[in-house]
This record gives sequence, C-alpha cells and structure tokens, in this order.
Amino acid sequence: MIEVKNISKEYLGKKVVDNISLNIQKGKVTSFIGPNGAGKSTVLGMMSRILKKDSGEILIEGKEISTWDKNELAKKIAILKQSNNINIRLTIEELVSFGRFPYSQGKLTDEDKKYINEALEYMMLTDIKNKYLDEISGGQRQRAYIAMVIAQSTEYIFLDEPLNNLDMNNSVKMMKMLRKLCDELNKTIILVMHDINFTSCYSDYIIAIKNGQIAKEGNVNEIINEATLQEIYDMEFNVVEMKNKRIGIYY
Repeated sequence: MIEVKNISKEYLGKKVVDNISLNIQKGKVTSFIGPNGAGKSTVLGMMSRILKKDSGEILIEGKEISTWDKNELAKKIAILKQSNNINIRLTIEELVSFGRFPYSQGKLTDEDKKYINEALEYMMLTDIKNKYLDEISGGQRQRAYIAMVIAQSTEYIFLDEPLNNLDMNNSVKMMKMLRKLCDELNKTIILVMHDINFTSCYSDYIIAIKNGQIAKEGNVNEIINEATLQEIYDMEFNVVEMKNKRIGIYY
C-alpha cells in the first residue's frame, strides 16, 4: 500500500498542494481528476519522488519514500510523465530495454531480455520492435513507453495523462491495456486523468482534487454523478447509465 499523509507543496509563495492525505489500494486502478491547475500532477510527482514535498509523509510499503535507495525504489514504482522527450534515436526495443536499468545497470542479462520480450509481446510491438521511435505513430510510441514501464517490473505504475495526444481509437486501446495490466498482472495503476468518460469506465477508485485539496474520493458511482461533478468542475453535467452498467458522461 501507498500511504500519503498531510503532504503539501508550495511554489512562489502559493500552495499548490495543501495538506493532502490518501491511500492507494493494491491491485486497483486509481484515477486523479479535477480542474486544470488543481495539483493532480504535483501530487503524482511527489508520490513518485520526482518532486520533493515540502511537508508530510509518503509511505511505500510502510517505508518513507525519502529513505528508499534509488535503485530499490525503481524496482517498486515506475512513472510515465506527460512528455517524454528523448534526444537520441532509439528503436522500440532499445527504449523498452531502459526499463531494466535498475536491475542490469546497462548490462542486459538473459533474464532482462526475457522481461523485455514479454513486455513487447504484451503491448503487441514484437513485429515492429526494430523500428525507430520517429518512424511509428503516436499510438505505437505511447505503447512503447508503456512497454518500457512493464519491463521495469514494478508493482506500482504512475501515469500522468496517458491519453495525452492520442485519438479516440488509441485512447480506448490504451485504457483497455492498462485495465488488463491491473486485472491480469495485478499491477497497481495510478493515473492523472482529464477525460471523465474514460475515468468512469476504467477506474476502480477516483480521487478528485480541487484547489490543491481533496474535494471528493470514492468508487465510480460515488464520484461520477451530477452533483459531485458539478461541485468539482463548477459546470453542469448530465450523467447516464450505459448498457454495460458503466457510466457515460455528457457535458
């Protein structure tokens, strides 16, 4: 479990995260939602130790995140940020192999190659693994980055806006793949999401952040309703029940 206790973060005298506490349950898809600038990505950054918290505690399996050895933490949690700019020309396979660095330190073993091949196969990239990243589509490139995270073989996976710059078709494929990672490989997925429809269909638990604080949290039915969404976003929503019992959002 990941336990967050009273964390805060300030930029230029303004608190962007203000005394937030939450728990992340294992084997679930947890999504952060909320308006732009609410503090979602900042919370995710502190939980993955990309950003330093100003106060509070973040416990990974009961151990404060600041006390974890860097390599050992990289074997426990993986993060994929909004923008992933790599300045060298890489093939898909070379990119995915980066996920094994905490274990191999750059010297790939047969075991590392096994994880790499399994990740490529899982993300349906084996046939194009030798293509360069600048030769493939945006959807394929995003799948390659997810494969890198899978190869890292961590229990917790943090994704900051994984649907960024993807069209509807590739967004559906991505969310189905993340759902499979949770259901089939028992990964714990933590997402920052903007699309309420995808959030409602693929999440187990939703945490709504507004003005740097938790506005609401709960399961899909507790959050995806007109009153709660209007409170979070200050705009009108219509919520309908779909045939598959998942909830669609129209606004």
